Amino acid sequence: MHAQQMIVTHPQVRGQTSDSLIRCIEDCYDCAQTCTACADACLGEPMLQQMTQCIRTCLDCADVCAAMGALATRRTGSNASLVAHMLQACEDACRICARECERHAEAMPHCRICGETCRRCEAACREAAASLGPTLQ
Repeated sequence: MHAQQMIVTHPQVRGQTSDSLIRCIEDCYDCAQTCTACADACLGEPMLQQMTQCIRTCLDCADVCAAMGALATRRTGSNASLVAHMLQACEDACRICARECERHAEAMPHCRICGETCRRCEAACREAAASLGPTLQ
């Protein structure tokens, strides 16, 4: 990913970045891709009817993570309050998705991978929220 390289060159950032927010951006985009792939793999499972909630949860999480990654990438101006709320929403979406995927992890490797990725993103969102200061960089 190029999040660090791009954000550090932003004229309003002036080289000052938050490592935890950069990690969060990267983990959010990784989680969005993983959740999308997991939902697609679930669609191919023979017991599709039992995977409906997992598919829905993965797609919801993917959307929230992609939105969080985009929102946190923007450096012009500031909307720290919205970012803080989105970090909480993303942490919640990842926790819910991880819990659902973990139910299927033993039988479905894609769910195991997705659950692990969601847990990483959940932690990254929590760390980024804890690091938010008066200015969001």
